[in-house]
This record gives sequence, C-alpha cells and structure tokens, in this order.
Amino acid sequence: MQDAKNLKEYRKEMQESLDNTFLRKALDTFAVTYRASRARAFAEFDVDQLVADVAEAKDAVLPRLHELFLEFKKNAEAAGVKVHFAKDADEANALIVDIARQTGSKKIIKSKSMTAEETLLNHALEDHGLEVTETDLGEWIIQLRHEGPSHMVMPAIHLSRYQVGDLFTDVTGAKQEPDIEKLVKVARRELRSKFVEADMGITGANFAIADTGTIGLVTNEGNARLVTTLPPVHVALMGIDKLVPSLTDALKILKVLPRNATGQNITSYVTWITGANECLSATNKKKDIHFIVLDNGRLEMAKDPLFSQVFRCVRCGACANVCPVYRLVGGHKMGHIYIGAIGLILTYFFHGPEKAKNIVQNCINCEACKDICAGGIDLPRLIKQVHVRIQDKEGHPLPSLLLGQVMKNRKLFHTLLRTAKWAQKPVAGNDGFMRHLPMMFFKEHDFKALPTVAEKPFRDRFTELRQDVKNPRLRVGLFSGCVQDFVYPEQMEAAFQLFADSNVAMTFPMAQSCCGLPLQMMGEAKTSRDVAMQNVRAFEKENVDYIITLCASCASHLKHNYPVLLADDPKILEKTLAFTAKVMDFSSFAHDILGLKEQDFAGDGKPATFHSPCHLCRGLGVHDAPRDLIKAAGLDYREADESEVCCGFGGTFSAKFPELSEAHLNKKLDNVEKTGAEVLLTDCPGCVMQLKGGLKKRGSKIVVQHTAEALAARRKKGN
Repeated sequence: MQDAKNLKEYRKEMQESLDNTFLRKALDTFAVTYRASRARAFAEFDVDQLVADVAEAKDAVLPRLHELFLEFKKNAEAAGVKVHFAKDADEANALIVDIARQTGSKKIIKSKSMTAEETLLNHALEDHGLEVTETDLGEWIIQLRHEGPSHMVMPAIHLSRYQVGDLFTDVTGAKQEPDIEKLVKVARRELRSKFVEADMGITGANFAIADTGTIGLVTNEGNARLVTTLPPVHVALMGIDKLVPSLTDALKILKVLPRNATGQNITSYVTWITGANECLSATNKKKDIHFIVLDNGRLEMAKDPLFSQVFRCVRCGACANVCPVYRLVGGHKMGHIYIGAIGLILTYFFHGPEKAKNIVQNCINCEACKDICAGGIDLPRLIKQVHVRIQDKEGHPLPSLLLGQVMKNRKLFHTLLRTAKWAQKPVAGNDGFMRHLPMMFFKEHDFKALPTVAEKPFRDRFTELRQDVKNPRLRVGLFSGCVQDFVYPEQMEAAFQLFADSNVAMTFPMAQSCCGLPLQMMGEAKTSRDVAMQNVRAFEKENVDYIITLCASCASHLKHNYPVLLADDPKILEKTLAFTAKVMDFSSFAHDILGLKEQDFAGDGKPATFHSPCHLCRGLGVHDAPRDLIKAAGLDYREADESEVCCGFGGTFSAKFPELSEAHLNKKLDNVEKTGAEVLLTDCPGCVMQLKGGLKKRGSKIVVQHTAEALAARRKKGN
C-alpha cells in the first residue's frame, strides 16, 4: 500500500508539470528543433561508427581504471597540480572545504558542473560560511531560485524570459525588461565583480587525460576560462569515469559530444589545462591547482557486468532531449539530480534506491534514448534492471506478483482471457468496445476505450481457416502474442489470408503465449524468463523459415531480450538464438521477403497515414517497409509530423501514468488529424488500442487498422 501511496503522490507532481503550459510549449519546441539541428550536425558522418568509436574507447578504460588514475595523478602532479581521490560526495566536499581553509579562500566562483550538483557542493560550502557564485548563466539563474537544474546541458530550460526578468528585478532592485539580450547584459554586469574578487574557482571536467595529466572543458560560455584563470586557486571536480588514456581518445568523444548535445559542430570553447608550473593567476601569483577525482558509486558500476556500460556516458543530455516523458514534465520530475534516462540509472547508484524507486517507473520503454545515445548504452534495459533490483530488495507490488503468477501458467492465463469474454457481456457494446470501463479504471482513464475480448481467439480460428497451399515458397510460424490472439484476431486473419495468397504455408503452435514484455516492464524478471522459455520451446520443433509477428513490440522483445533472459544456460541459449534468428515483423516480411508491390493490390486512393510503433522504428530499425506497402496498396499516403514519436501506450506505463499517456496520445492525434487522413495504420496492437480509444473519445471518423488489415482488404483477388 505504501508503494501505491507514493506513486499516487508522484503522479500529483507529474500533473503540476502537465499544467505548466509554458514548460510544455518550450520543451515541445526544443524537441522538434533539436532533432533537425542534430541531423544537420551529423549529416556528413557515419553516426553508428562514431558511436561505436566512443563505446570502444570508453570500454577500454574499464579494466585500466586504477592504472589510468595513477598515471593521471603522476603526470598532473609532475606539472604542479595536487591530485586527490574522494570515495564519496561527503569526502569530495570536505576536501574542497579544506582547500578553501588552507588557502584562505572566502569567495568562490564556479562554472557549470553536474558532478558538483551531484555532491551538493554549494550547500556544503555555504554551510562553512563561504560565498559561492555560479557563473554559467543558466546555473546562476537556478542558484538564485534555489532549485536544481532541469537539464544537464541547459539547466534553466524550464524558465521563461518573463520569469527571469522578474528574478533579475528582485536581484538588482531595478525593473528589468523581459528582453533576452538585455537580461544577458544584466547577468554579465552583476557577475563581473564576482570574477575579480574571487579567491577560488571551481570547475568540472569533461576529460581527464592520463598520459599528460591534462583536463578538458567543453563549454558554450566564456565564464569557465575566467573561473580557471582569474582566481589564484583552481579546483576541478570530476568523476573517475572521465579518465581517458590520451588526447586521441578525448577527441573521439569530442567529435560526438557537442553534435549530440545541442546540434553544434563544436562548442564555443574547448579548453585544455595542463599543470600549474607556468601558470599565473590575475594577481601574478603562481596558481594553486587541485584535481579531485570522485568515485561515489562509479567503481561499483565499473565492476558490474551489465551496468559498466554506463561509463560510456559523455553527459550530452541527449537522452532527455528525445524522451517523450521528459518533454511533458521536465527535468525536475524526470530525475533527481541527473536528468533523463541516464539520470534514472545514476540516481540509483549515486543517491540510493529510495530516490530512484518512483522516477525509474517513468520510463515508457520507447527506446528513443537508446537510439540517440552517443555511447550506445542500452538505457531502457538498464532502467528496467534498476527497477528489478529495487523490487527484489524492497518487495514486489501485489498486482505485478499476481500477473506474474498468472502469465507463467499459460493454460490459466488463457482460461482467464476466455472467461473475460463472458464476464464482459453486461458492459460490452456492439462496436468492439466496452460501454463502461470496469471500476478498476478511475476517471484518469476516461480517455481510453477498452476493447472487448473477441468471441473466438485466433488460436481457435486457426484450425478452421482454409490453408490449401501447394508447393509453398516459404513456411512460417505465426506468433500472435496475447492481444492479437484474444482481442484483435482479425489482424492475424488478415495476415493469414495475405500470406496464403502469396503461397506461404503457416503453422501456429498452440503452446505459445504472451511474449512477456508486460512482465519485464513491471520488473518481474524471473517470470519474464519463464515465459520466454515457454515460447522458445513452443516453436522448437516447428520446421519454419521465419517466425512472423504482427506486433512490433513482441518482435523486438523476442529478438533482443530473449537472448539476455535465457543466457545463463548454453544449451537453452543456442535454441533461443536459433529462435530469434527467425523472428521478423510483419511489414519487413511482406515488403522485403514477399516483395508485395503495386500490381498485387487494387487501391482506392483513400488518404492514409502511419503511426510508427516505437519498437518497430527504433527497436527493429524498420522505417520504410510499412510506408512503401501503404503506397503500393494504392492508398494516398500522407506523412504525419513526428510519426515516429511514441503514442503514449507503453503497456503498463499507460496504467500507472494515465495523465502522461493521455498527453502523449493527444499530441499524436493532433498530428494525425492535420494530415486529413481517413485511415490511420500502425503495426502494433497496443498502439491500435491506444489510438482507437483516443479517436473514439474525440468522436473522430478516422479508421484505425493494423497495416495487415489494410493490405488484405486491397489485395487483388486471385493473386
């Protein structure tokens, strides 16, 4: 009950952000412009190769961390720098307080540093009577507001110029106009004296280069250079994950970092600092430079076979830039201190499970973060694994435990689904929807139209379908998952007819069940493994060329997650890899293998658009196949804005966060309606459910179908 109460309170916080119209507009605008800017910045590069280079360089550091730290320390100290190691945040803060005491520093200026945010350094310094001033414009603004950053690169993105104007009016005691250029001049004027008077400057570091003892800073404002040069004391606080062997390795990362962070080819300032022997401050005194290398949970991650890939993170913040949940609620709700997908993971290791247990459930599993990550980190998988670890330690919620027990028993699961057909009778309408949502769904779910369970599931219909395929060109096994089997069997029938017309023989193993993705989303790792085993065994003796599923989410889960779930037994893994190698989504099979073309269809020219399911376009990397099929079928295809952005379903995400789910859906449907389409197609039954429900509430006449249904309806007879 306590977990349910915490989640309810957390949802109230989400609603506060949803009600912030400026925040929504600002993040919407940024999300759209960012994608265009990033595409231009990477236009002449092989992005996959650049990401692979970063991953390789970062992975090579892991087994050498201790060695590289000692090398970095030796070379930096040879150049006159004092190098310290801090095991945690408290120790790092204490070291900096002690440096201030020893050097007589009273006034401190800082440039932007997420590591300093991580350790809550400002609070520690102020507790010891030291005056601390942030000099990055965004950081200074949020310092004055007494709040944390809402983005790792753009900390004040959540604020309007009017809010900043009011803030600067309070700070200066004079009315300030909400003009951006004038506000920047106000900040410059107010901060100028701080630079001159400072005794100590504190920075972070993007790179710590072992073979020279050099640190590198990547910034868009000149304040960092002033912070490192004007005061007589300079302290750089950096995580041990910033270690790289050489400048060459740093430059590999630098090629990606600004492009992925802000869509720039290079940032305004890239600064390299090597030693203090020849370095003078503004007072012509020899600089006193200290580098503090922080652990704070990083070494634990480095030893973890799964989470060690987090070391690839370059802190570009791109995972927040493309996250549909961040876009709705901003960083103060989509993180603790670190923001976005990477923040959900780092919070667990740096600040503990209590801070992470609510925010980690905010992942909708759309894989946009994984797709954009400069280091190729499998962020969705790590987020779910954090969820699993928290639940394994603190206990699993009753609903997920019950669902797990039901789903691992296929016969019980299917019996309950069949029973639901009778239980729904009093509330079932004639349009395929329930007239009233069950009481378990509250008013927050009123945007949904819950579909009825089909009179007869596909598994019962399969044996009745005529299959007179002589000398078949291919043999395929059909994987239906649970939704298409028991809710939308007509989608499977459409594919069946299409394949039969193409001289394809089909089999449907009755021992198959749900793919298990809902269990993984709920953190039920063990039961998810049990279900995966059932499905692999169900297809084990089927002599087929391909295993076709009409659900993109199922296809992605089968291909990518089953080998991970079943990796602990070599014999089972071998069977699993043979299984996953045959798995293919419907559109890829129809387009790439069957080669369906215009001559196969009799089109009617209806205007149509396509919503690309997250696990189709990102999980499987399929973009063109469904669109080409829609055009070939003779429909008037019209591309919708942001057609590859999540519709907000996300399985259990929609149940936990209905307010966010509805907001995603409304944005999607607005874009669909702007195309003037009469038919909305997609390749995922979950998306069909979400889109149909939203359009029904709007009273729209747009017809939602699976792509297979649209193709089968337009297939030339006799082909």
